[in-house]
Amino acid sequence: MTTTLVYDPLIPFSLLIVVTIIALIGLILAILRGLNGWALRGAAAAVVLGALANPSYQQEDRAPLSDIVLLVEDESASQKLGGRAAQTSDAAQALAAQITARPNTEIRRITVPDGMGDAGTQVMTAITDALAEEPQARIAGILAISDGRVHDADLPVDLPAPMHLLMTGKEADWDRRLTVSNAPAFAIIGEAVTLTLRIDDLGNAPAGETLAPLDISIDGEPAQTFRVPIGQDLELPVTLPHGGRNVIRFSLPEADGELTDRNNAALIQMNGVRDRLRVLLVSGEPHPGGRTWRNLLKSDSSVDLVHFTILRPPEKQDGVPVTELSLIAFPTRELFMEKIEDFDLIIFDRYQRRGILPALYLDNVANYVRQGGAVLVAAGPDFATADSIYRSPLGAVIPATPTARVLEEPYSPTVTDLGQRHPVTTNLPDNGDWGRWLRQIDVAEPQGNVVMEGIDGRPLLVLNRVEEGRVALLASDHAWLWSRGYEGGGPQLELLRRLAHWMMKEPELEEEALVATAEGQSMRITRRTLGETVPPVTVTGPDGSTVEVPLTESADGVFDGAFEGPEMGLYRLDNGDQTSVIGLGPAAPREFVETIASGDALAPLVTSVRGGVARLEDGLPRLRNVRAGRPAAGRGWVGITPRGAYETRDIRQTAILPGWLVLLLSAALITAAWLREGRR
Repeated sequence: MTTTLVYDPLIPFSLLIVVTIIALIGLILAILRGLNGWALRGAAAAVVLGALANPSYQQEDRAPLSDIVLLVEDESASQKLGGRAAQTSDAAQALAAQITARPNTEIRRITVPDGMGDAGTQVMTAITDALAEEPQARIAGILAISDGRVHDADLPVDLPAPMHLLMTGKEADWDRRLTVSNAPAFAIIGEAVTLTLRIDDLGNAPAGETLAPLDISIDGEPAQTFRVPIGQDLELPVTLPHGGRNVIRFSLPEADGELTDRNNAALIQMNGVRDRLRVLLVSGEPHPGGRTWRNLLKSDSSVDLVHFTILRPPEKQDGVPVTELSLIAFPTRELFMEKIEDFDLIIFDRYQRRGILPALYLDNVANYVRQGGAVLVAAGPDFATADSIYRSPLGAVIPATPTARVLEEPYSPTVTDLGQRHPVTTNLPDNGDWGRWLRQIDVAEPQGNVVMEGIDGRPLLVLNRVEEGRVALLASDHAWLWSRGYEGGGPQLELLRRLAHWMMKEPELEEEALVATAEGQSMRITRRTLGETVPPVTVTGPDGSTVEVPLTESADGVFDGAFEGPEMGLYRLDNGDQTSVIGLGPAAPREFVETIASGDALAPLVTSVRGGVARLEDGLPRLRNVRAGRPAAGRGWVGITPRGAYETRDIRQTAILPGWLVLLLSAALITAAWLREGRR
């Protein structure tokens, strides 16, 4: 029970002051005029002013409330290093016992796990949420058990009581860290991109070691090892070997005594793109389809096209002097011997042997294919003759044999069952409603994949792989009818575009591919195949554990599956003869970028509320009571501030000057003053 004197004026306070001043002026005038009743008049004015002030005697029935101490336990990934988890558990149990044993004190234990995604340790966010649920007037102190590696220390928080950091870890801890910067999302195939790599030894690292072994691998291939300096920025040129996603992993072996190897790896994912696609188009003679090929290739700004049309073959003898011809000589040796490796694709459009390209040059083209090049043969009637390009050394890589028959009749090109699953011909626009072609070259003994057929099911488009290269045979020279809109036309540009890009090994047109895309910890797996079924995908995690993920068919030749990665890092996928690698999150999560315990991040906040930073390695500090505003930490102790909070259960007010008493006293005093002055 507590009592206080409260005032609740009957008139506004400013008006009460004015009335008081008037009363004082009247009292002074009475004194100056020598009125004997001035004292009685002043007493009457005081009674009236007191009544206007309305003083009351207030009694409160209060119940004391306990103080609350927040005990924050950091259980993030970095707290599992070097015995910190045991330090945290022991300190939390001991502090909880001390707080519970204190009179009129409660404890609120808060556990801080890893932040969502790669947010790191969110200690201040957890404290803010806890303060929002508790009355600020009851918070006596905040004790945070952590390694100090907090990633939201700059969060603005109004702390109502001292906060202390009880730091885990040891003075002797050290760790080795690998970081890679300046990694672009895209890079040009064949051109070096420079990455900045750095190896740092943090904490109390052993002296004398200046070089560290660095392993570099691309797409999960066997790693190459280099010795690189420690503590220096290293400019590392990297050349991407193929288009699409390239996963580059840099890693360091775990050193003796370091805290963890989780920050000894860096995972870089870059998409390889071609700067320019170089195409050589050789047209054996002018014909309507030649313009179609040229328009297709010239419409793509990323294609560098070299086009030669043979207008005057060597056997042509019309008596015109060579000096008067405006034709450009075909630079056969330069193109087919010296610079053939510069081209990504060579197209022979209705080409036949006329002595322009000797057998040696065509044999060089065949070797170019075997070593990774691409050749497309667009066959016309010439392909069925004795001068066919098939009757040259290039015939060893052409995927079908001409029968010498040229079929001159209308037919509708159709996609085969296999072609429905092949990326070149699957889901072509207006499938089944295409205009007819009027000529087909009969071929037999197709090798590879027949994705389109023509008259009576004869092969029309044949795709094949020859060692490292690719070859395609289009057994008709009437594809241009689609571009002219004959009988409604057809997807000529789309078909030829896909065909050309498949031959140039664009990743999105691979018929056998295993692709994974990541979003956070989730992985979407896509398997493209020409087969009817596929086995489950074997996913190997960063720790070496394996999981089989079943796939379901979502479209012709496309199987999908989903996988939720339990941890961040590099995952390897295997499905039959197809393999792929993908990184979920960074190879070194944020929790492992800085692993040495330090109070620097929280020191400004702790100091602002007179708290302190203490190492648990030096012993658990004692708890003391300190007054608000006083230093709350010292050698071997930390302080909490008792708040003395209470709950008011009942309030009673009693007027000191009731109305009848005011009326009686003021009337009596005024009457006495009048009588005294009247007697005079």
